[in-house]
Amino acid sequence: MAAHFGRRLRKGAATTAVAAAAVAALAASQAPGVSTDDAGRQTTGADAAPDATGGDGTATGNSRYYTDLPPLDSPNPSPTTGTTPPVVTGDAEAGIPATVLDAYKKAEASLRDSKPGCNLPWQLLAAIGKVESGQARGGRVDAGGTTYSPILGPVLNGNGFANISDTDHGLYDGDSTHDRAVGPMQFIPSTWAWAGRDGNGDGKKDPNNVYDAALAAGHYLCRFDHDMSVQAQMNASILSYNNSTAYLNTVLSWLEYYRKGTHEVPDGTGALPSHNSDDTSGASPTPTPPAPSRPSPKPSTPKPGDGGSTSPSPKPSTPSTPSTPSTPSPSPTPPTPTETVDHLEDADTAKLTATAGDTFAQKIAVRTETKAGKAVAKVRVRFTIVGDATDATFTGGESVATVVTDSAGKATAPALVAGEKTGDFTVRATVVGRVMAGLDYTATVTPRQADTLTRTSDTALTCVPGGEFADQVEVKATYKGAVADKVAATATLIKSADDATENDKGPYFKDADGKTVRTLTDLTTDADGVLKLPKLYADDTTGTFLLRINTTGGATLTVELKVAAATS
Repeated sequence: MAAHFGRRLRKGAATTAVAAAAVAALAASQAPGVSTDDAGRQTTGADAAPDATGGDGTATGNSRYYTDLPPLDSPNPSPTTGTTPPVVTGDAEAGIPATVLDAYKKAEASLRDSKPGCNLPWQLLAAIGKVESGQARGGRVDAGGTTYSPILGPVLNGNGFANISDTDHGLYDGDSTHDRAVGPMQFIPSTWAWAGRDGNGDGKKDPNNVYDAALAAGHYLCRFDHDMSVQAQMNASILSYNNSTAYLNTVLSWLEYYRKGTHEVPDGTGALPSHNSDDTSGASPTPTPPAPSRPSPKPSTPKPGDGGSTSPSPKPSTPSTPSTPSTPSPSPTPPTPTETVDHLEDADTAKLTATAGDTFAQKIAVRTETKAGKAVAKVRVRFTIVGDATDATFTGGESVATVVTDSAGKATAPALVAGEKTGDFTVRATVVGRVMAGLDYTATVTPRQADTLTRTSDTALTCVPGGEFADQVEVKATYKGAVADKVAATATLIKSADDATENDKGPYFKDADGKTVRTLTDLTTDADGVLKLPKLYADDTTGTFLLRINTTGGATLTVELKVAAATS
């Protein structure tokens, strides 16, 4: 069968007998965590349960993918008669187009900095890119990593695939009726809306750009603190990309193959896959139905002189038309759990408050219920951080999380992590696949605080008139005994302990232009809770003066400064 690029496999579609045999042969040597059962089918040794928290269920909408497998270490098995083995044997399979390979490695480096606990290998991105798009159609990308033409999956209209109505107004997939998976890593638009990343720094998030798509795939796999060095967690992440055990095994096979070694090839020259799960090569042909019987042709009436009887032969009887059997009425299809949901109820969510940079101690929990108030299990609930007024995220760095309700109909969102922006923001809970009112929750991020300030030195701060203080004021902030980092502070030279008005004489700071300044704002403690003030100067006024430092949270420290003539 000719290669059909940009198309992806249907979840659960049958593969050829040779593909199954090849998978079984690969299991022992090329698929970590994979074994075979007595029928030669692959099973995962680690937990292969899909990640129920994946946005929209999966990244790809469980649509089509390529089934070609990497070359075997052992000699190729003899193909079954009449089949074409979907196993490419040749060094070309180890080659990855230069720009595509660069995108995978850059994504790995970025994730190493932003999510070091994920331990994402670039070979995993390469394995997924292989089965999703054949490495962007063999590397048919421009110098910036954008495909020369869009790579689109099948229309997700419920005909053999999931039924996903349009979510992007055709912006990415050109279809304003239904969604389609898009780009080298085949994201559906609704997932790209929150998982998309700008991997090449051009200010755009383009699913057709391999740098953007590879980085987005890395973040998608690493969300919720998944660790790719733990087989069960890697399996769950891969299954959340496309929820198929056959898909998992194919990706793991390519991962192990790429880990054994690969090399760079010019863009546009990568090996192209030729089999996907819609292939019918090797399958039994559809039986041809027998031709319907026809009545014998009407015999001709003999003419006089022809000999024989002059009586015409009787007309053949017309065969009776068989009665059409009545079609039995189909049994009514029972509603899905999602279709029975009438509303969402709060499940005793406590007040959501956290200090900037901290994890919220409380989690949002909702319950899906029928009109009669009965809990509904196995329903997907999506939690979304609304708007751009906050930099808070869920654990793992994402702004969207989808969770399946448990047997009690309850869905609990991952923990919220406060960013540096303070104030209120909204988290919205909705039922995936149902048009109905959601629940909005208000979360509050309070500024970082300090309750204690102390000087890091007890050296007296003195200066002669018109001179400068030898020591700079340095203080340390703590909150409940712990270091108070990134806490906002102000420093003001005041008139007296009872009058916090800014003094107009005595010691002063200098601004960038060398002008006198006696109040400093926008100060922040460092990672160790330390704040070091700029150098202080003195005018010609002698006496004792006060410097007051205040922080968010109420911590206050007053420091004494003395200006006196030098003793002879």
